Parts: sequence; structure tokens; C-alpha cells
Amino acid sequence: MYCFLGSTQVGKILYRQCASGVKRLGLELGGNAPFIVYDSANLQNAVHSALASKFRNCGQTCVASNRFLVQDKIYDAFVSKLVEEVEKLKIGDGSKPGINLGPLINQAQFKKVSELVDDAVSKGAEVKTGGKPVPELGEFFYKPTILTNIKENMLVYTEEVFGPVINVIKFETEDQSLQIANNTERGLAGYFFSEDVAQIFRVARKLEVGMVGVNEGLISTAEAPFGGVKESGLGREGSHHGVEDFTYIKYICVGNLN
Repeated sequence: MYCFLGSTQVGKILYRQCASGVKRLGLELGGNAPFIVYDSANLQNAVHSALASKFRNCGQTCVASNRFLVQDKIYDAFVSKLVEEVEKLKIGDGSKPGINLGPLINQAQFKKVSELVDDAVSKGAEVKTGGKPVPELGEFFYKPTILTNIKENMLVYTEEVFGPVINVIKFETEDQSLQIANNTERGLAGYFFSEDVAQIFRVARKLEVGMVGVNEGLISTAEAPFGGVKESGLGREGSHHGVEDFTYIKYICVGNLN
């Protein structure tokens, strides 16, 4: 069995190469996680979970929230609280106490994040906070950023940012939120916040992802199956399901023993 964790592009190459020998393959590829906040949600919990889900490792995790969908009735209140909390975050040397965010991993990722933000702003996005590098700290530091007025023609609407940028999109109905959330070729993780139990079961079933966080922004744990659907990969890591991927079923029939 061949296992790979990385980009969807490389995963597809490996998939093709393994086909000739019919080799088993485990792939954990890119994500484009939605983070949905419904009007029944506990806003304080949703905001704090947004910080944890987006900014750990400076947004450079495959399960980091990428598209923040907020219902219209609570949109302004959520954005206001989110801006307030994001502006409290401290960026700098992660080995020092009190620091919340460090740098991006390399020049290529720094360039990508900068270009995604610049593209969005050039097409009408509003920068609520951040939106620029912090050169005095080093060449790969970028301010934690919140963008609103996001449109479908912006790169941040469809691409995985993999950096400290929150894109907030307003929606009106549950069906609309699911249409936006599922309108992607990737399906690794998804998050949503609601106090409506019936809605929780509906949305959890309809989200096209391999992992769902309900009123929770941190979902990774060793005892749970980790993996996605669509172009986010094949198989699972963690839990007994992850172990089973490294085994195969053998049927043995014994008969006619006297």
C-alpha cells in the first residue's frame, strides 16, 4: 500500500501511477473547509472556534476553515466580534510566550497569500483588519486578515488559502449555505454552528465532507477516522478504520474434514 499526504495535484499523479499495478493507495489531500454560522448559533463559541480553526499553524493545515459562511441576521454581529478578537492576536516568534501566530512556511506560500488578498481587494473585497505583510518581523510574516464583500469571481472564493486569511460570505437560507459549502471539488472537513438540533442532523448529513465539526473548531483526534471525499483523498487515518486500510479481507472455506 502506498500512502501520501500532500496536494491534490500530486495525489492525482500518484493515483495514475499506481493504476498500472493495481496498487492500493491512501491519499490525504487538500481541503476547502466551510465554516457555517447559523442564526441560532452561540456567537461567542463560534468566534472563538473560528480563531482556533483558522489560525492554528498560521492557517497552514488541510482542515483549516477556508470559507466562512454567516447567516444574514447575525452577519454584522459576528463580523464585529470576530474583528475584535482577531485584532488581539499577537504575531511574532512562536518560541516566545504570548505569541499566537508565526510566519508562513516559505516564500511561495507568502506570495500566494499576498496575491489572493490583493486579487480579492482589486475586485471589491473589504479588508476589515490585516491585509498586509509585517516585514519588520521577517520576510514571511503576514497579518491575520478578515475580508468581507466576497464575490464568486475572487480567487479566495474557490482556492484553499493555506494562510491567516478569513473570507466572510453572507447567506440567507440553510439551502443556500449548503449550496455554497458543497460547491467545491474538495471535501475534507466542514464546520457549522447551530443550536437547532433538527438543523444539526440535516446539515451534518448534507455536507459533502469526510469530517464534520458541530459547534467545534478543532476536530482532529487519534481515535477518530481522518480523511475526506471528492478530490480530498482516499481512505482514512486514525481509529480502527485507519488500521483496516492496511489490511485485507481473506475468506477461507474449510470442508470435508473427517
